[in-house]
Amino acid sequence: MPKELKLPAIEVKQSRGRTLYTFAVDGKLVPQFATISRVRRKEDGALSGYQRPEVLSHIDEIRSYLESDSPMVPNALVVAFDSRVKFHPDSKAVTSEYSRSGVLTIPFEPEMEDDRKPGFIVDGQQRLAAIRDANIERFPVCMTAFITDDVGQQTEQFILVNSTKPLPKGLIYELLPGTSARLPSLLGKRRLPAQLLERMNLEEGSPLHKMIQTATNPGGLVKDNSILRMLENSLNDGVLYRFNAAEEANADTEQMINVIYAYWTAVKEVFKAAWGLPPKKSRLMHGAGIISMGLIMDAISDRYRDRPYPTAAQFATDLMGLKEFCRWTAGFWDFGPGLQRKWNEVQNTSKDIEVLTNYLMIQYKSKVWSAPVAAIGSPKKEASGASKSSRAAAKR
Repeated sequence: MPKELKLPAIEVKQSRGRTLYTFAVDGKLVPQFATISRVRRKEDGALSGYQRPEVLSHIDEIRSYLESDSPMVPNALVVAFDSRVKFHPDSKAVTSEYSRSGVLTIPFEPEMEDDRKPGFIVDGQQRLAAIRDANIERFPVCMTAFITDDVGQQTEQFILVNSTKPLPKGLIYELLPGTSARLPSLLGKRRLPAQLLERMNLEEGSPLHKMIQTATNPGGLVKDNSILRMLENSLNDGVLYRFNAAEEANADTEQMINVIYAYWTAVKEVFKAAWGLPPKKSRLMHGAGIISMGLIMDAISDRYRDRPYPTAAQFATDLMGLKEFCRWTAGFWDFGPGLQRKWNEVQNTSKDIEVLTNYLMIQYKSKVWSAPVAAIGSPKKEASGASKSSRAAAKR
């Protein structure tokens, strides 16, 4: 005999007779009364269903988060119920012209076949799958539901919910430094670079002060993604890696900022004519220039590997050896026989970045690397471009 799940709920009347129901339920119970209508083709070629297949990597990310110390999933799942689901208002409860509380009654059977279940998940498939697979006893979630026997209306809502424009990536990256909770791996890897970028952009002593284009600084010259890629390269296998740690909280960000400021202060000094111009007028401020020069930072630092990092003066000395080969604002890059490129034909593509980086690296190794290492000052004593007070002011 079918069972019934009775849940406290609120009925919300929207325009033109549309009615929604909001309630809380243990996510582990949802698969007993709701299924996922995945997109598939019938034998006659007709399209059936509307959900996309489960993305296992995304589900694993959510599952790991749910198994952490204090997870929270504030956004509601959306489910479409057929007319077997009933709402019974509470006559004694306080009501308004558009809402009232009551009880939502959902029929279910523990072994009910998917095509007999009264509910269809419209939004929240991956979250629900993660809750299903997570090694936790239960996890209550918020759900929003509407009742209809019209599959077309279910599909319509699925399209509307999933076609909403997502947050711009740039805004997400700008929000990352203010977070501390566990994040999906792709975002987690960008949190430290985003923290460094924030300081580079906000600290008054930074050579790139307010020059990085972000959601809150749209007038910046250098794209935030170019800076992030430059930082990620160095954190993975460059000078910043020396100050990184397995645990993000233990990374020596002060030393990272010191070397970043020392290097880009030197770049600013050596390439004065190309510095601070829009990317269309200077390939130094272009994604290709930023990323390739970031790799040169790592190469110079490797030459001075007997110390934590080179001073700004030492960076500048080595960069001077490259100056005659750079065509940031005019002329032609001589990448080799048949590979001459006009200065502004270098694009922000993986291929062009690789060509430019290889060219600069070859020139650096052949013209500078073999020269005696400049013994100028000490990185601990030389100003790196920002006072401690100005840095502290930019920290969250």
